[in-house]
Amino acid sequence: MGDTLRDLVQPSPPTGGAAPATAPAPSTAPAPAPAPGAATGTAAAPPVVGRAAGDDGPVTFTADEVEYDRDRARVVARGHVEAWQNGRFLRADSFTYDRNTRVAVVQGNVQIIEADGQVFYADEAELGEGFRDGVLTEVRARLAQNARMAGNGARRTDGTINDLSRVVYSSCNLCAEDPTRAPLWTMSARMATQDRNTQRISYRDATIRIGGVPVLYTPFFSHPDPQTPRASGFLFPTLGYTRLLGAFAQTPYFWAIDDQSDLLITPTFAQKVYPNLAGEYRRLFNSGELQIQGSIGYFDNDAAQRLGAGANEQIDRHLSGHIFSRGRFNIDENWRVGFDLNRASSDSYLRTFRLEYRRVLTSQAYAEGFWGTESYARIDARAYQGLRSTDDTSRTPYVAPNAIFEHAPRKQIAGGWLTTDVGLLGLTREIGTFSQRLSTRATWDRPFQDGQGGIWTVRTQADVLGYYAGGQDISPTNLPAANGTHVNANFRAALDWRMPFMRSAGDWGTQLIEPRVQFVTGPNMGHQLRFPNEDSLDFEFTDANMFNLNRFNGRDRLEGGTRVDAAMRASWNFANGGRVEGLVGRSYRIAGTNNLPPGQGLDQRASDWVGRATFSPVSWVEILGRARLDSESGQHRASEAVASLQLGRVGPLDNTYLSAGYLYQRPQPLLFAGDQGRNEVSFGGGAQYRTASGAVYRASATMRYDLKLERPVLVQATLGYEDECFILEGRLMRRYAQDLVTHQDFVGNTVFLVRVGFKTVGDYFFRAI
Repeated sequence: MGDTLRDLVQPSPPTGGAAPATAPAPSTAPAPAPAPGAATGTAAAPPVVGRAAGDDGPVTFTADEVEYDRDRARVVARGHVEAWQNGRFLRADSFTYDRNTRVAVVQGNVQIIEADGQVFYADEAELGEGFRDGVLTEVRARLAQNARMAGNGARRTDGTINDLSRVVYSSCNLCAEDPTRAPLWTMSARMATQDRNTQRISYRDATIRIGGVPVLYTPFFSHPDPQTPRASGFLFPTLGYTRLLGAFAQTPYFWAIDDQSDLLITPTFAQKVYPNLAGEYRRLFNSGELQIQGSIGYFDNDAAQRLGAGANEQIDRHLSGHIFSRGRFNIDENWRVGFDLNRASSDSYLRTFRLEYRRVLTSQAYAEGFWGTESYARIDARAYQGLRSTDDTSRTPYVAPNAIFEHAPRKQIAGGWLTTDVGLLGLTREIGTFSQRLSTRATWDRPFQDGQGGIWTVRTQADVLGYYAGGQDISPTNLPAANGTHVNANFRAALDWRMPFMRSAGDWGTQLIEPRVQFVTGPNMGHQLRFPNEDSLDFEFTDANMFNLNRFNGRDRLEGGTRVDAAMRASWNFANGGRVEGLVGRSYRIAGTNNLPPGQGLDQRASDWVGRATFSPVSWVEILGRARLDSESGQHRASEAVASLQLGRVGPLDNTYLSAGYLYQRPQPLLFAGDQGRNEVSFGGGAQYRTASGAVYRASATMRYDLKLERPVLVQATLGYEDECFILEGRLMRRYAQDLVTHQDFVGNTVFLVRVGFKTVGDYFFRAI
């Protein structure tokens, strides 16, 4: 059988011949008998074109010579025979068609080409009407996706079912240096059936061999026909072991419902918990898409925490599950709607069954409209579910409605660009505060240049907000004056000046020095304790927001007073596309109350120093960094840096890269209870090696390390191999995260995953946690 498969990889071509002639118009009339001697010729002579009628239409063929026996109603064609009927094409050295039995016997270098491109090779074949039924000897088949199949013989039934005996199947190429060597993997079987209706290939008494060595035997095996991208059936199982599940197995079943929808059902059978059932439904519509993923099972949501603490007692399980779903639909050319529904019993449930984990689950329904490049509208309602052990869902807000309309005319108004918006926001909680806000904002920018090359910009921004709120005196809000109805307003005006000084550095590119000064003024807004604060808690002073008129992230707090912002930027742009660039700046408050959060860089009249730097002398080196330093002592307040080296080809390796990073972030207890801040470094790298045959070896690794806790935060590595027919990949990930309350490691912090993929057949996974 190995020799047969090798023949299939490099099949013997036909012995020359003419290109197939165009089929004549269909006719059931027999072809006229050629005159004696007129139907013979040589390879150099023009081919003879003829037809032999059958119930499914005429068999049209070309050949070097044709003989017609009127008494026996038999047509014999020899030499470079090419015949076709009903979309099937046939090549052979000789072709004999009996009109009485409607059976064709073909011999020598037989090729049968299906309408979908599949090709069958044989030494000899006996075919019925339309070449749909028949028997082939020493058959080989070239399928889609580089797949090949060979057998001692085959039986065709109705053109849709092919039964092969003593069959071998593979999608691997043979070794170019030693074609006698066994392919990387093959599947051999006593019998195989290719069913083109169900789009599957099934085997009896199948053995999988790797490198010619048997590794798996099964009395029955089935996989999708490579010709179809989607076919129903069981996928390869996933096996593994976790601390909470024990030994487990997942046996997914894929159901291709139709061309627009499918369903994946994945039961999980585990040693230590009851079975769990997960499913994923997907459907495409003419106007959108729908995706629903969910699971259900009996599970104790606190079991993971008790197991992490070392307890292993009997647990009281109850019905648990999750649902992650999304829908997106286009109503017309201007409007579209969508929704997301995401809920889970607990973070322990998601981690235990290795479902997609998120710290916060967001559910929403929305509609949004677009009108060219000028107008945009959106209205939505949202609900959140926090999965941290410290999250109190009763104090998590429901957002409804949340609406915004923005308009930015494409034409200039008074020589400048105008942008306006109107928004409505409502937040309610089961316990705690509620608020409703109506807001509007208008901004106007007008740039112009002076005669010396300076770039001036006049900016204005006006805000008006109306509130109705209650429960604001409850901790941790503690804003009793914010209860009731209140109106807040602000106006900001700024004059921004930049002077770019540029000069040529010859072959070294161009150099730029650009000072920038901005004067911003407006009424003093005070601490604004009469207004709720839902969206302006998170703030940090950086070079990115230094020149904003209102440097709060949200609308609930408006910055007031008078200030001056100043920065110096310098850059050197090299001729090879590289550059070196840096910026340093600070802000000085002239008048007004400081209402920005403490510890974020704007506590004093003179702000902290902020800066950024970019170093990229060549295309394959890039270093980016940002920092904030204390205004008086120069003490480090916040910083981040990322360095990457895209080395490309290094010796025999290609796609080689190295990366490093640093992040320092002060604690933010207002946003995350118990937050200790971050002081981390990270390292990473990877490369791949491509062999002469096209096989690829890949490796990568990353690590994050906490300098304050003196321990890793995350370690992960991958190692893989892939060629035209096989994938072998291993992944290791270790998180060192702990629960903020129990200080115990989460279950699932360590994951080891192995993937073995037989292309065109399926993937096998092993997972350990």
